[in-house]
Amino acid sequence: MSAGFGVWRRTRSLLPARTDLAAMSRQPRRDLVAGLTVAIVALPLALGFGISSGLGAAAGLTTAVVAGALAAFFGGSGLQVSGPTGAMTVVLVPIMHAHGAAGVLAVGLMAGLILIGLAYARAGRYMAYVPASVVEGFTLGIACVIGLQQLPAALGVATPHGDQIIVVAARSIASFAANPNWTAVAIAGIVALTILAGARIRPVVPFSILAVAAAAVIVELAGLNVARIGTLPTGLAAPSLSFIDPAALGSFAGAALAVAALAALESLLSAAVADGMGVNHRHDPDRELFGQGLANLITPLFGGVPATGAIARTAVNVRSGAGSRLAALVHAALLAAIIYTAAPLVGKIPLAALAGVLLATSVRMVEVGSIRAMTRATRSDAIVLILTAAATLALDLVKAVLLGLVVAGALALRAVARAARIRQMPLHPDLPGDHTAEERALLDEHIVAYRIDGPLLFAAHRFLLELSEVAHVSIVILRMSAVSAIDASGALVLKDAIEKLQHRGITVFMSGIRPGHHRTLDALDVTNNLVRTGHVFTTTPEAINAARSHLHQTGVLQPTGPVTTDKTPPAA
Repeated sequence: MSAGFGVWRRTRSLLPARTDLAAMSRQPRRDLVAGLTVAIVALPLALGFGISSGLGAAAGLTTAVVAGALAAFFGGSGLQVSGPTGAMTVVLVPIMHAHGAAGVLAVGLMAGLILIGLAYARAGRYMAYVPASVVEGFTLGIACVIGLQQLPAALGVATPHGDQIIVVAARSIASFAANPNWTAVAIAGIVALTILAGARIRPVVPFSILAVAAAAVIVELAGLNVARIGTLPTGLAAPSLSFIDPAALGSFAGAALAVAALAALESLLSAAVADGMGVNHRHDPDRELFGQGLANLITPLFGGVPATGAIARTAVNVRSGAGSRLAALVHAALLAAIIYTAAPLVGKIPLAALAGVLLATSVRMVEVGSIRAMTRATRSDAIVLILTAAATLALDLVKAVLLGLVVAGALALRAVARAARIRQMPLHPDLPGDHTAEERALLDEHIVAYRIDGPLLFAAHRFLLELSEVAHVSIVILRMSAVSAIDASGALVLKDAIEKLQHRGITVFMSGIRPGHHRTLDALDVTNNLVRTGHVFTTTPEAINAARSHLHQTGVLQPTGPVTTDKTPPAA
């Protein structure tokens, strides 16, 4: 009963609240204008990404409508705009080649279920742990892939077969060299240049739709022989599950995980960007995963491709004055109206014009200043950025991000481990009792105390090897109170240093071990022998007192007063 109640409470937390609906009524006029602006920007992108995925322009429009509406209503960001994206297209192309359209739809549905599961598992918060260098490398790699994907349409050649984008691009160039199509090149180039130049001159003007419309009119009036979108349906398809083959679902698991991972990553990144651009707006990452999950679960039923939050369209939405999810809903409604009323006109758009739009999009995705700053920040950031971008081109996007995360984590751990230090500390402040100047000098001559600062991890051998080479002393006191963390590698190196000191006849005392570190040191037999001989102490003054007693017993110091000979540690 309690478990069922917990699931219900979790479900309630993922559903839209009254505050979301109330926000939609605060500034409806501004949201309507923003929704119209985003719809104009989204139309050529939806068409282009649908064609790039292999499922066609209709699939791209369907995704923008269905996924755009569902993610807007159920998602965790009031400013996010969702639909087909270039990053998702990169992942879908090999799935399309391997499994066909039915495979892409099945993968999208399975990815939706995975995203909903991640939302219930509260996985959205982990997005904060993705390093900025991975995000920059990921974005740079996607921009390059999107640009290369447009070469066949921009050059006016048939898309060559192949899974590797670089290979496909090279074959496209070879086909163009054998039979040049300068008309397609001119259309793509002029559209791309118009968008890029227009964005600098008048950022608020939707040059993408203007350039595409102008290209379509010129091609139609001049009777130019270029490939066009072709016939589009005059409405959304009826929902259907006919694409599901239960026997094949198992083979789609890996692809579904990749699509879900990318949808989560890109959507949460886009929502974070919207937060930074908006005023007093914060998204709910788990609700965003839930909304994207529902969108990807339902969209395949209508023939749409998997969707994510779209950074470019979301940015346009915020800059256009959107204040609630009403703007994204208006964007989806307007695109639906275009499907039902203007499909024949849309079908006349040249493919080269859409290629020009996506080429401009890929160029605008690359923030040169941000990349330059990232590569100059640290050598580790530069390595991670370049490696992630290269892996995005050579592998798929999810593998590239995972590789970037692993390398970034390893470099960060290396930096933390190398931050550990060992310092020789003076005995005088911790000397117990009264001592003559002569005895202090003798103690300094025979006892040396070292404090280990920071994490004692796998890179500890650098300074612990120096410790084992200490000479001309009788006793070494290791002060452990400043050790922030310790792992098996660090513990074993510490054990080796202690054994080398003992082999040379130097007595080792240890003080200040933190409670959480005893288990590691005991398990690897680092301190067991020291505990048995009474050489582990809670505080450094106790260790110094025991060391002084040891020197008296061995005859190095002559007794000058009462000497404590009990070596049993007060509390190990």
